[in-house]
Amino acid sequence: MIVVVGKESPAYVEAAGEVPVRFVDTLADASDVFGEMEAVIGRVPPDVLVRAPRLRWVHSPSAGVDADLTPEMLASPVVLTSSAGNGGISLAEHSILLMLMLSRDVPRWMRAQAERRWDHYRHGELAGRTVGIYGLGNSGLDLAAKAKAFHMRVLGVRRRPGQPSPNVDELCDLDRLLAESDFVVVTAPRTPSTLGVFGRDAFARMRPTAYFICISRGGIADDEALLEALRTGQIAGAGLDAHGVEPLPPDSPFWSLPNVVVTPHNGATSDGTVRRHQEIVADNIRRFTGGEPLRNVVDKAAGY
Repeated sequence: MIVVVGKESPAYVEAAGEVPVRFVDTLADASDVFGEMEAVIGRVPPDVLVRAPRLRWVHSPSAGVDADLTPEMLASPVVLTSSAGNGGISLAEHSILLMLMLSRDVPRWMRAQAERRWDHYRHGELAGRTVGIYGLGNSGLDLAAKAKAFHMRVLGVRRRPGQPSPNVDELCDLDRLLAESDFVVVTAPRTPSTLGVFGRDAFARMRPTAYFICISRGGIADDEALLEALRTGQIAGAGLDAHGVEPLPPDSPFWSLPNVVVTPHNGATSDGTVRRHQEIVADNIRRFTGGEPLRNVVDKAAGY
Protein backbone atom coordinates (compact mmCIF):
# COMPACT_ATOMS: atom_id res chain seq x y z
CA MET A 1 0.00 0.00 0.00
CA ILE A 2 1.07 3.56 -0.80
CA VAL A 3 -0.08 6.30 1.56
CA VAL A 4 -0.23 9.83 0.18
CA VAL A 5 -0.47 12.77 2.58
CA GLY A 6 -2.37 15.38 0.59
CA LYS A 7 -5.05 15.85 -2.02
CA GLU A 8 -6.32 12.97 -4.10
CA SER A 9 -4.68 12.61 -7.51
CA PRO A 10 -5.95 10.32 -10.26
CA ALA A 11 -2.44 10.41 -11.77
CA TYR A 12 -1.02 8.76 -8.64
CA VAL A 13 -3.66 6.03 -8.69
CA GLU A 14 -3.03 5.40 -12.38
CA ALA A 15 0.73 5.25 -11.82
CA ALA A 16 0.31 2.72 -8.99
CA GLY A 17 -1.55 0.23 -11.17
CA GLU A 18 -2.91 -2.55 -8.98
CA VAL A 19 -1.14 -1.35 -5.83
CA PRO A 20 -3.67 0.34 -3.50
CA VAL A 21 -3.22 4.06 -2.81
CA ARG A 22 -4.73 5.76 0.22
CA PHE A 23 -5.00 9.54 0.49
CA VAL A 24 -5.05 11.13 3.97
CA ASP A 25 -4.95 14.65 5.38
CA THR A 26 -2.32 13.69 7.95
CA LEU A 27 -0.23 10.56 8.35
CA ALA A 28 -1.93 9.91 11.69
CA ASP A 29 -5.15 9.30 9.73
CA ALA A 30 -3.49 6.19 8.28
CA SER A 31 -2.49 4.69 11.65
CA ASP A 32 -4.67 1.65 11.00
CA VAL A 33 -2.48 0.65 8.03
CA PHE A 34 0.99 1.49 9.38
CA GLY A 35 1.75 -2.22 9.36
CA GLU A 36 0.81 -2.55 5.70
CA MET A 37 2.18 0.56 4.03
CA GLU A 38 5.24 0.17 1.88
CA ALA A 39 5.57 3.77 0.72
CA VAL A 40 4.63 7.22 2.00
CA ILE A 41 4.38 10.41 -0.03
CA GLY A 42 4.91 12.95 2.74
CA ARG A 43 7.02 13.40 5.85
CA VAL A 44 7.29 10.46 8.26
CA PRO A 45 7.87 11.20 11.97
CA PRO A 46 10.41 9.04 13.80
CA ASP A 47 7.74 7.22 15.83
CA VAL A 48 6.01 6.07 12.64
CA LEU A 49 9.23 4.60 11.21
CA VAL A 50 9.34 2.04 14.00
CA ARG A 51 5.63 1.24 13.56
CA ALA A 52 5.87 0.57 9.82
CA PRO A 53 7.89 -2.65 9.35
CA ARG A 54 7.09 -2.94 5.63
CA LEU A 55 7.98 0.65 4.78
CA ARG A 56 10.57 0.79 2.00
CA TRP A 57 10.24 4.26 0.47
CA VAL A 58 9.44 7.79 1.65
CA HIS A 59 9.11 10.72 -0.74
CA SER A 60 9.62 14.19 0.71
CA PRO A 61 7.34 16.91 -0.67
CA SER A 62 10.28 19.34 -0.61
CA ALA A 63 13.41 19.73 -2.68
CA GLY A 64 15.44 20.30 0.49
CA VAL A 65 15.26 17.38 2.91
CA ASP A 66 16.93 18.82 6.02
CA ALA A 67 13.62 18.49 7.94
CA ASP A 68 13.28 14.84 6.87
CA LEU A 69 16.73 13.69 7.92
CA THR A 70 16.02 12.85 11.54
CA PRO A 71 18.47 10.53 13.33
CA GLU A 72 15.91 7.76 12.90
CA MET A 73 15.69 8.33 9.15
CA LEU A 74 19.48 8.43 8.87
CA ALA A 75 19.70 5.07 10.62
CA SER A 76 16.83 3.53 8.66
CA PRO A 77 17.24 1.44 5.48
CA VAL A 78 14.16 3.18 4.05
CA VAL A 79 14.93 4.92 0.75
CA LEU A 80 14.27 8.67 0.85
CA THR A 81 13.55 10.62 -2.32
CA SER A 82 12.84 14.31 -2.78
CA SER A 83 11.05 16.67 -5.12
CA ALA A 84 14.35 18.24 -6.18
CA GLY A 85 13.84 20.16 -9.39
CA ASN A 86 10.22 21.09 -8.76
CA GLY A 87 11.01 24.67 -7.74
CA GLY A 88 14.29 25.25 -9.57
CA ILE A 89 12.80 27.40 -12.32
CA SER A 90 10.74 29.51 -9.93
CA LEU A 91 13.63 30.00 -7.49
CA ALA A 92 15.92 31.08 -10.31
CA GLU A 93 13.31 33.62 -11.40
CA HIS A 94 13.05 34.84 -7.80
CA SER A 95 16.80 35.26 -7.64
CA ILE A 96 16.73 37.43 -10.75
CA LEU A 97 13.83 39.41 -9.24
CA LEU A 98 15.80 40.11 -6.06
CA MET A 99 18.92 41.03 -8.03
CA LEU A 100 16.93 43.51 -10.12
CA MET A 101 15.16 44.96 -7.09
CA LEU A 102 18.45 45.53 -5.29
CA SER A 103 20.47 46.83 -8.26
CA ARG A 104 17.70 49.27 -9.22
CA ASP A 105 16.59 50.05 -5.64
CA VAL A 106 12.99 49.17 -6.42
CA PRO A 107 11.87 49.85 -2.80
CA ARG A 108 12.78 53.50 -3.41
CA TRP A 109 10.40 53.59 -6.41
CA MET A 110 7.66 51.92 -4.35
CA ARG A 111 8.04 54.49 -1.57
CA ALA A 112 7.86 57.29 -4.12
CA GLN A 113 4.76 55.75 -5.71
CA ALA A 114 3.02 55.52 -2.33
CA GLU A 115 3.79 59.22 -1.82
CA ARG A 116 2.84 60.16 -5.43
CA ARG A 117 6.33 61.60 -5.77
CA TRP A 118 8.35 61.66 -9.04
CA ASP A 119 11.74 60.28 -7.94
CA HIS A 120 14.04 60.07 -10.95
CA TYR A 121 17.49 58.65 -10.18
CA ARG A 122 20.40 56.73 -11.74
CA HIS A 123 20.38 53.01 -10.96
CA GLY A 124 22.40 49.92 -11.73
CA GLU A 125 21.90 47.10 -14.22
CA LEU A 126 22.80 43.42 -14.29
CA ALA A 127 24.66 43.42 -17.62
CA GLY A 128 28.40 43.13 -17.11
CA ARG A 129 28.08 42.20 -13.43
CA THR A 130 29.32 38.98 -11.88
CA VAL A 131 27.00 36.62 -10.05
CA GLY A 132 28.53 33.98 -7.82
CA ILE A 133 26.24 30.98 -7.27
CA TYR A 134 26.87 28.89 -4.16
CA GLY A 135 25.36 25.51 -5.06
CA LEU A 136 24.82 24.35 -8.63
CA GLY A 137 21.83 22.07 -8.31
CA ASN A 138 18.59 22.57 -10.21
CA SER A 139 17.93 26.15 -9.11
CA GLY A 140 21.59 27.16 -9.33
CA LEU A 141 22.01 25.88 -12.89
CA ASP A 142 18.73 27.45 -14.00
CA LEU A 143 19.85 30.74 -12.47
CA ALA A 144 23.13 30.46 -14.40
CA ALA A 145 21.19 30.18 -17.67
CA LYS A 146 19.01 33.17 -16.80
CA ALA A 147 22.00 35.23 -15.69
CA LYS A 148 23.74 34.62 -19.03
CA ALA A 149 20.60 35.93 -20.76
CA PHE A 150 21.13 39.13 -18.75
CA HIS A 151 24.73 39.32 -20.08
CA MET A 152 26.26 38.49 -16.70
CA ARG A 153 29.47 36.67 -15.85
CA VAL A 154 28.75 33.54 -13.81
CA LEU A 155 30.98 31.98 -11.17
CA GLY A 156 29.98 28.84 -9.32
CA VAL A 157 30.86 26.71 -6.32
CA ARG A 158 29.68 23.12 -6.24
CA ARG A 159 30.43 20.10 -4.08
CA ARG A 160 31.23 17.86 -7.04
CA PRO A 161 33.26 20.05 -9.47
CA GLY A 162 33.54 17.26 -12.02
CA GLN A 163 29.85 17.44 -12.92
CA PRO A 164 28.72 19.45 -15.97
CA SER A 165 27.99 23.09 -15.20
CA PRO A 166 26.44 24.66 -18.32
CA ASN A 167 26.29 28.46 -18.47
CA VAL A 168 28.85 28.77 -15.66
CA ASP A 169 31.89 30.67 -16.88
CA GLU A 170 34.15 29.31 -14.16
CA LEU A 171 33.99 26.96 -11.19
CA CYS A 172 36.02 28.31 -8.29
CA ASP A 173 36.47 28.11 -4.54
CA LEU A 174 34.38 30.16 -2.13
CA ASP A 175 37.14 32.70 -1.45
CA ARG A 176 37.37 33.68 -5.09
CA LEU A 177 33.61 33.72 -5.54
CA LEU A 178 33.24 36.13 -2.60
CA ALA A 179 36.04 38.39 -3.79
CA GLU A 180 34.85 38.73 -7.40
CA SER A 181 31.04 38.64 -7.24
CA ASP A 182 28.68 41.59 -7.40
CA PHE A 183 25.87 39.26 -6.32
CA VAL A 184 26.42 36.20 -4.13
CA VAL A 185 23.42 33.88 -4.43
CA VAL A 186 22.91 30.92 -2.09
CA THR A 187 21.06 28.06 -3.79
CA ALA A 188 22.69 25.20 -1.85
CA PRO A 189 20.73 22.89 0.47
CA ARG A 190 21.08 23.17 4.23
CA THR A 191 23.39 20.36 5.33
CA PRO A 192 25.98 19.95 8.10
CA SER A 193 28.65 21.12 5.63
CA THR A 194 26.80 24.29 4.55
CA LEU A 195 25.40 25.36 7.94
CA GLY A 196 26.88 28.72 8.94
CA VAL A 197 29.24 28.93 5.94
CA PHE A 198 28.38 32.61 5.50
CA GLY A 199 29.66 34.13 8.72
CA ARG A 200 31.68 37.21 9.58
CA ASP A 201 34.75 36.05 7.67
CA ALA A 202 32.75 35.35 4.52
CA PHE A 203 30.98 38.72 4.54
CA ALA A 204 34.30 40.47 5.21
CA ARG A 205 35.64 38.95 1.96
CA MET A 206 32.77 40.33 -0.12
CA ARG A 207 32.95 43.64 -1.93
CA PRO A 208 31.30 46.60 -0.14
CA THR A 209 29.26 47.11 -3.33
CA ALA A 210 28.09 43.49 -3.43
CA TYR A 211 24.70 42.02 -2.53
CA PHE A 212 23.93 38.77 -0.69
CA ILE A 213 20.89 36.73 -1.75
CA CYS A 214 19.55 33.56 -0.16
CA ILE A 215 16.69 31.61 -1.75
CA SER A 216 17.35 28.06 -0.50
CA ARG A 217 17.46 27.59 3.28
CA GLY A 218 18.08 29.72 6.33
CA GLY A 219 20.99 28.85 8.58
CA ILE A 220 23.53 28.76 5.77
CA ALA A 221 24.15 32.39 6.67
CA ASP A 222 24.75 33.44 10.27
CA ASP A 223 22.00 36.00 10.86
CA GLU A 224 23.96 38.08 13.37
CA ALA A 225 26.96 38.25 11.07
CA LEU A 226 24.71 39.22 8.16
CA LEU A 227 23.01 41.95 10.20
CA GLU A 228 26.39 43.35 11.18
CA ALA A 229 27.59 43.35 7.57
CA LEU A 230 24.43 45.14 6.42
CA ARG A 231 24.43 47.73 9.21
CA THR A 232 28.11 48.63 8.87
CA GLY A 233 28.11 48.82 5.08
CA GLN A 234 30.43 45.86 4.77
CA ILE A 235 28.10 44.72 1.97
CA ALA A 236 25.63 46.83 -0.01
CA GLY A 237 22.44 44.91 0.75
CA ALA A 238 20.61 41.60 0.78
CA GLY A 239 17.63 39.85 -0.76
CA LEU A 240 16.30 37.19 1.62
CA ASP A 241 13.64 34.62 0.83
CA ALA A 242 15.04 32.01 3.26
CA HIS A 243 15.59 32.95 6.89
CA GLY A 244 17.24 31.48 9.96
CA VAL A 245 13.94 31.68 11.86
CA GLU A 246 10.69 31.21 9.95
CA PRO A 247 8.26 32.87 9.94
CA LEU A 248 10.54 35.87 10.33
CA PRO A 249 9.54 37.40 13.71
CA PRO A 250 7.81 40.81 13.58
CA ASP A 251 10.62 42.31 15.68
CA SER A 252 13.40 41.07 13.39
CA PRO A 253 15.70 43.93 12.30
CA PHE A 254 15.73 42.54 8.75
CA TRP A 255 12.22 43.94 8.17
CA SER A 256 13.26 47.56 8.60
CA LEU A 257 16.76 47.70 7.13
CA PRO A 258 16.62 50.00 4.08
CA ASN A 259 19.09 47.87 2.09
CA VAL A 260 17.20 44.57 2.52
CA VAL A 261 14.37 43.03 0.51
CA VAL A 262 12.47 40.40 2.51
CA THR A 263 10.13 37.83 0.98
CA PRO A 264 8.41 35.13 3.08
CA HIS A 265 10.08 31.99 1.73
CA ASN A 266 7.66 31.66 -1.15
CA GLY A 267 9.98 32.17 -4.08
CA ALA A 268 8.93 28.76 -5.38
CA THR A 269 5.24 28.98 -4.49
CA SER A 270 3.95 28.73 -8.02
CA ASP A 271 1.56 26.58 -10.03
CA GLY A 272 4.54 25.33 -12.01
CA THR A 273 6.27 24.11 -8.85
CA VAL A 274 3.16 22.16 -7.84
CA ARG A 275 2.82 20.65 -11.31
CA ARG A 276 6.45 19.55 -11.43
CA HIS A 277 6.16 18.03 -7.93
CA GLN A 278 3.16 15.99 -9.01
CA GLU A 279 4.97 14.81 -12.13
CA ILE A 280 7.97 13.67 -10.06
CA VAL A 281 5.73 11.83 -7.58
CA ALA A 282 3.68 10.10 -10.30
CA ASP A 283 6.85 9.02 -12.09
CA ASN A 284 8.35 7.66 -8.87
CA ILE A 285 5.17 5.77 -7.98
CA ARG A 286 5.29 4.18 -11.42
CA ARG A 287 8.94 3.27 -10.89
CA PHE A 288 8.33 1.93 -7.37
CA THR A 289 5.47 -0.33 -8.37
CA GLY A 290 7.37 -1.45 -11.46
CA GLY A 291 10.56 -2.27 -9.59
CA GLU A 292 12.60 0.40 -11.37
CA PRO A 293 15.23 2.76 -9.85
CA LEU A 294 13.67 5.82 -8.22
CA ARG A 295 14.37 9.45 -9.17
CA ASN A 296 15.93 11.94 -6.77
CA VAL A 297 17.24 9.39 -4.28
CA VAL A 298 18.72 11.30 -1.35
CA ASP A 299 22.28 10.65 -0.24
CA LYS A 300 21.52 10.68 3.48
CA ALA A 301 25.16 11.18 4.42
CA ALA A 302 25.50 14.21 2.12
CA GLY A 303 22.11 15.61 3.12
CA TYR A 304 20.58 15.95 -0.35
